[in-house]
Amino acid sequence: MKNFRLAAWFGLVAFIYPAAQQNLNAQQPARLNPLIAKLAQGKAVLTPVDWMFIDMEHGPYLLDRLQTTLEELGKKRDATGQLQIAPIVRIPPDGDEDFRWVVKQVLDHGALGIIFPHIESKEQAVRAIRAMRYPPQKGALHPEPAGQRGWAPGRATRYWGITQAEYLQRADVWPLNPQGELFAMLMIETVEGAKHINEILDVPGIGAIFLGPSDLGVSLGVGPAAPLPPPEDEAVIQTVLKACIAKHVFCAYPVLGGESELKQRLAEGFKIILNAGGGAGRP
Repeated sequence: MKNFRLAAWFGLVAFIYPAAQQNLNAQQPARLNPLIAKLAQGKAVLTPVDWMFIDMEHGPYLLDRLQTTLEELGKKRDATGQLQIAPIVRIPPDGDEDFRWVVKQVLDHGALGIIFPHIESKEQAVRAIRAMRYPPQKGALHPEPAGQRGWAPGRATRYWGITQAEYLQRADVWPLNPQGELFAMLMIETVEGAKHINEILDVPGIGAIFLGPSDLGVSLGVGPAAPLPPPEDEAVIQTVLKACIAKHVFCAYPVLGGESELKQRLAEGFKIILNAGGGAGRP
């Protein structure tokens, strides 16, 4: 009788558990940010297939142009209505400038990520993450670094296709918040930034470190990548990459040297690639 009861109990568990698991899976919201979706699967992400590099640092800071770009990307959605290409915006201010207002405006338009130029210290990195986050709500599981973003997500919610209540939950930085859809990339492109890379990497909320080889080369006094970095520049790039891998933070790189360099950087461990080519304003 005892064995019969045990068998019945295990049979009941075997019957209920799959249904419960299906309900749990059904409750998980679909990932909105295609860049995060691929990185979470261990895949590399490249422009222009997975994400778009929208440069408002060396290009004009025009919100109407950003709106037009977002609208064009918004037409490229999968069968569920989700974006196929993540709009990621590089903002104009450097790490030692006031950038909170710019981050707020860009995110309120619906961008899925921010690239912060010329980050050189842990303090600047913390300010970057705080600018992208809302203040922690009651019961928040990931309250620090505490957000400072103001509340006005009307455009963003329409672009994301979700309610304001959902936006409040999901407009947060990944991977600090596993449900977050915002991606923060901090650019290391000076000697000072490279010197403090380990302290910077300790800041929660960083999605990736984005190397700027040309500015880094100029900072080192050896000139920009043309298209490959000079040896002194390359040595610092590899040091930063090694630090990122050791601390399990993704590393991004703008490939200037074509297909051969693309293969090289992927083999080295870079997971986020900007196919930069030539032109003004390249990282």
